[in-house]
Amino acid sequence: MRWRPTVRTGVAGLLALGLMVPPPARAAEAVSPAGFVAAYPTVAAAMRSAGGPYADWVAAGRSFLAFDPHGDGLAVEVLGDLGSADRIAVVVPGVDSTLRDFDRGLGGVRRRAPAVQARVLHDEIRALRPDARVAVLAWLGYDTPDGLGRAAARTEHARAGAAALVELTRTLARHRPDATVTLVGHSYGALVLGLAAAELPPQVTDLVTLAGIGTGVDRAAELGTGARVWAAEAPDDWIRRLPPVRVFGFGHGVRPASPGFGARPLPVAGVTGHDGYLVPGSTTLRATALVTLGATGRVDETAVSGR
Repeated sequence: MRWRPTVRTGVAGLLALGLMVPPPARAAEAVSPAGFVAAYPTVAAAMRSAGGPYADWVAAGRSFLAFDPHGDGLAVEVLGDLGSADRIAVVVPGVDSTLRDFDRGLGGVRRRAPAVQARVLHDEIRALRPDARVAVLAWLGYDTPDGLGRAAARTEHARAGAAALVELTRTLARHRPDATVTLVGHSYGALVLGLAAAELPPQVTDLVTLAGIGTGVDRAAELGTGARVWAAEAPDDWIRRLPPVRVFGFGHGVRPASPGFGARPLPVAGVTGHDGYLVPGSTTLRATALVTLGATGRVDETAVSGR
């Protein structure tokens, strides 16, 4: 996403809520956080003004904290009642995630869509515990790298995303201080989590990495966070072929699912490919739901199946 000279409708709301980081020249325009629900009507109006398909999302009763259609676009959708939630999960997508594919998925593959992944996770949590007061955020709150080239091999996009994610979690902590927060990063999104880790508030209790390309460090203990760190990596995920290096600003270190990294393993039985983690019926999906609900011990196939 590229910033333009003026702040557009919807972006001011993001700044006010701490959902994105203002550009340096406009940092003074950030204001004190407002209530979450206060953002919904303003963002909905901006989406209606933008036309289809965004107006259709609002008409369907969906709730958004943030929206900006310019450039690659931004969107933060909320599943559940964020105002009363005591368990909050934030799904952080990776490379090539744009507003255009927020709902339909990259290449039209819906399991790749941030909105779909967040909805599936929310449904799984509610299926496990129907009375849970839970909210799940589909957080396209940063400009992701385009493709698997130079930008994806470097950290600039992830550092900007990490700064925005830290602001989001601090805003959540201010408004829901008794709630626990689980961050779920897929692929390059795991790097965003890793770079944010040391600055996260204590309400963030768990970092879940799915097909993580790296976190910017070589050991979980180096992340500088008290949060538990979890990792899932399918046997046939192409991410396994990435070299665990950091050289001259390229590469992201040891993958979090590597045995020596020190993350808690999540089950991947039945998961195939790079995008099969948060899909209905997945063992990783259920495990991530259990972590969001407060699981602290070993979350393996036995725990997930209930045996």
